[in-house]
Amino acid sequence: MTQNTLDKKEAIRSIVHASVESFAVGFQGRHEGELEDPEGTLNMKIHNVFIAVLGPEIQYYTALVRSLDSSLGNMLEKMAINIAKLTYEVKQNVEGPLSLKQTQDMAELLEKYKRREITPPTAEDYQFLRIKPAEQSLVTKRHDSDYYLIDKETGENFLIELKIGGDLDNKKSRSEKEALLEQFAILSNTLPQNTKIKLFFATAYNRFGEGKPWKQERVRQFFSDDELLIGKDFWDFVCKSDDGYNIVLESYKEKAGLIKSSLDSIKKTYLG
Repeated sequence: MTQNTLDKKEAIRSIVHASVESFAVGFQGRHEGELEDPEGTLNMKIHNVFIAVLGPEIQYYTALVRSLDSSLGNMLEKMAINIAKLTYEVKQNVEGPLSLKQTQDMAELLEKYKRREITPPTAEDYQFLRIKPAEQSLVTKRHDSDYYLIDKETGENFLIELKIGGDLDNKKSRSEKEALLEQFAILSNTLPQNTKIKLFFATAYNRFGEGKPWKQERVRQFFSDDELLIGKDFWDFVCKSDDGYNIVLESYKEKAGLIKSSLDSIKKTYLG
């Protein structure tokens, strides 16, 4: 293992540790500070009368789990961005010209995916977007992007939409692909002709179990296998290391006790 590899591993560990520490303090402080606030995060989630009749503990736990799941997802997304900055230039928006014909052609392609006229999808399906349109037909569009990464070594461009668990319905899967295709077209219209541009749909974990087949067919209807970064593949990619997932997970485990302590404290505050 080279010194650069060791330094990068330590940098990733530091980012994960800092992220977890900050999350634990913030999550605990926010919820305990909202105890007497009827519009606080947990207090606003306890008004389901069908859960309320099951008792205060069930009421509390269901509210807390929803809040934890959402907040943890936000933390993981920000943590991944900070890790990516070690290797990539990170941007979170794409802005530039897009033609009406490109927009129409993308809509037609998405309809073919929807009707399963093209199955399975491939990256070749949208390479027509690499052809720069006539200037008079262009309008300027801006897209907020989860991750627009430029490899500092190779200059390759990567567009990534991250959904923590990846449980999307058909309509949302289509909208994710549409957003990525528009960004792909904008970059194709603005970057040199031979610049490598790839797009991905990613998840922070495999909801079917790490190492098991990812069976989210509503997403696969619009994305090819080569466009998926699921669980381990996502973390390996943002770390640019075959050991990235393991480094992130082990580092997270080293500090996970802080989150457990925060949850215990919140429980005592709300339930006594």
